Amino acid sequence: MGLTALVMAGGKGIRLRSDTEKPLMQIDGVPMIQLVLEAIRCSNGVDRIIVAVSPTNLQTAKKARELGAEIIETPGAGYENDMKIAIKQLRLRDVLVVSADLPFMTGAMVDQAIETYRSSGKPALSVMCPVTVFEKMRIQPTHVFNIDGKQLVPIGLNIIDGTKVDEPVLEETVLITESEELALNVNTLKELEVASRMAKLRNPRG
Repeated sequence: MGLTALVMAGGKGIRLRSDTEKPLMQIDGVPMIQLVLEAIRCSNGVDRIIVAVSPTNLQTAKKARELGAEIIETPGAGYENDMKIAIKQLRLRDVLVVSADLPFMTGAMVDQAIETYRSSGKPALSVMCPVTVFEKMRIQPTHVFNIDGKQLVPIGLNIIDGTKVDEPVLEETVLITESEELALNVNTLKELEVASRMAKLRNPRG
C-alpha cells in the first residue's frame, strides 16, 4: 500500500515580491505546483495526493483541482502547524510531506525516500543536502543543522508517521542528496533566478 502525499501549498511567497501565489510561480513556463504534482505521480509509492492551501491561495486551489489533486484548506498558521492540522483532520498515517516550491523534485527521489523510510523502522525521515551545495549555488539557506558533524539543510521533502505528529520529538532518518536541482526550493528572487536558469539548461530551446 502506498503513502499519501501532502503537498504544502499555502505559503504567501512574500520574499518573491509578486502578486502571483507562490505555488503558481512559473519555471520555464510551468507552474511549480504542476511540476511537483507531476513528480509525485511518477512515483511508484504514492496512492493519494492532497494539496493543502490557505485562505489566501484560492488560485492555487483552483489549479490543483484542475490538475486532479484533492484539496484541504488549512488556516495559514505556518508550515508546521498547517501540516499537523491537515494530517490530523484527514487521519493520515504514513505521509509524504512535500513543499510546493520544489520544481526539480523527481519521482525517483520520492521512491528513494519512501524506501529509506520503510527500511529504517523510524517514524520520520527528512531529505537534506550539504550546505556546501548551497554555497556552490551562491544561495543562503534559511535553516542549517549540524547532524553527526555534517552541516545539512532540509529541502522540504519529509515522511512522517501521522499517528505520532503531536509528539514533541521523533526519531528521524536523514537521507542526504548532493543534487543541486533537488536541493533547490524557490523562496526568494535569487532562487527563482537560479531555478529558471537550471530549467533552461535542462530544456534548451533552439
